[in-house]
Amino acid sequence: QLQLAESGGGSVQTGDSLRLSCEASGEAFTWYRVAWFRRAPGKDREFVASVNWNGGGARYANFVNYRFTVSVDNAKNMAYLQMRYLKPEDTAVYYCAAGDFAKEGYTTWGQGTQVTVSP
Repeated sequence: QLQLAESGGGSVQTGDSLRLSCEASGEAFTWYRVAWFRRAPGKDREFVASVNWNGGGARYANFVNYRFTVSVDNAKNMAYLQMRYLKPEDTAVYYCAAGDFAKEGYTTWGQGTQVTVSP
């Protein structure tokens, strides 16, 4: 059974970069679609980015505006979210999720990692 664990969050300043990691265990990412979501204080969870298990089909939320890059490394069973030019409004708990490549929705979620961006 697939399990996910995020890491790489932290406290940074406006304009800084962070790379979030999502480690898969129990199964590989093969035939999954991997996504990143986030939940800011007092707000609903929102989609950030997703990518297919083979690295194709990357999609991003409009607010990303070319600042983030989502990727997957199947040799390491890792997925990444490289974030650049961070803003205070990017402050949130970031979650990694995975779902069947051929189906809608995400069935496996990590515990989340906190990202805090100071002005």
